Amino acid sequence: MHLGVDSFVSTVTDPRTGHVVGPAERLEHLLEEIALADRVGLYSFGIGEHHRSEYYDSAPPVILAAAAARTARIRLGSAVTVLSAADPVRVFQQFATLDLLSKGRIDLVVGRGSFTEAFPLFGLDLADYDSLFTEKLELLLRLRDEEEVTWSGRHRPALDRQRVYPRPLQNPLPIWVGVGGTPESFARAGLLGLPLMVAIIGGEPRQFAPLVDLYRRAGAQAGHPPERLQVGLHVFGFVAESTQVAADTIYPGWEEMFTTVSRERGFPRPTRAQFDATSGPDGAFFMGDPQTVADKILRVADQLGGVDRLSLQMTNPRLAHADLLRGIELLGTEVVPLVADV
Repeated sequence: MHLGVDSFVSTVTDPRTGHVVGPAERLEHLLEEIALADRVGLYSFGIGEHHRSEYYDSAPPVILAAAAARTARIRLGSAVTVLSAADPVRVFQQFATLDLLSKGRIDLVVGRGSFTEAFPLFGLDLADYDSLFTEKLELLLRLRDEEEVTWSGRHRPALDRQRVYPRPLQNPLPIWVGVGGTPESFARAGLLGLPLMVAIIGGEPRQFAPLVDLYRRAGAQAGHPPERLQVGLHVFGFVAESTQVAADTIYPGWEEMFTTVSRERGFPRPTRAQFDATSGPDGAFFMGDPQTVADKILRVADQLGGVDRLSLQMTNPRLAHADLLRGIELLGTEVVPLVADV
């Protein structure tokens, strides 16, 4: 199993000093975090895409290009590219260029995103939520698999024998489908034979077992070999010297993040009891000392019938840069060896 880190490049207020980290400083910190992840042997680092004031990740390919220049081995990717709100031609060109710059270390994870700000920003109708993604994924795969494309659809001008360049170094460029909890999304990824990245942000990870099984059955029925049907997990997590230190470090930012989202969506204010339950043995949050985190990773992988990749999303608006660096170091040096042979 491969381990990595995902980041939404959150705005940060240093919990010790109250210093509000500005966007230029935050992006410099991010590149330090990615470089450290590379040095300590983590497999991947992903950058999310949001169009909100509390995140600095609205242009992931730009960040990934800077990261490619500072790293040598780690795979770099999106977490996720909001394909519904993007032009598949430009997405393919950007990630093909990144693949060349990184010498073949790019993964493109596409999804519909968990926020909706991109739709009005780019003049899209939220009522087309499903059809936009379905159509644009079809075109993106055509662009990847064919050098000359003739295509037409509802949401983008047609292409007539169009060649799209540059071509990536990897052939084919890895395209993963990021999914939440709808059976249709799991089945579609399986039918297409695409690797699956499951975002687990609540509930219990084992509850996803029937959906992962649906993905594998759909893929097998479509004739795709098992090795193509990879499963990855995107989860919230943090590693510290002890579980208590991890909880005390992460909770203030967790409360801030989920209070904001709960207020927007009309949910009750989150509580410390919810945090503790989510961080427990069966919860969605992978948090604790290295052994605790490793044990949970192995247990969840077994519950889901095997997991190829797991990325800890460590974004937190109250997490000091030094603490995040330490968490990345512990993940690479102590957790990875405990799960590497699975």
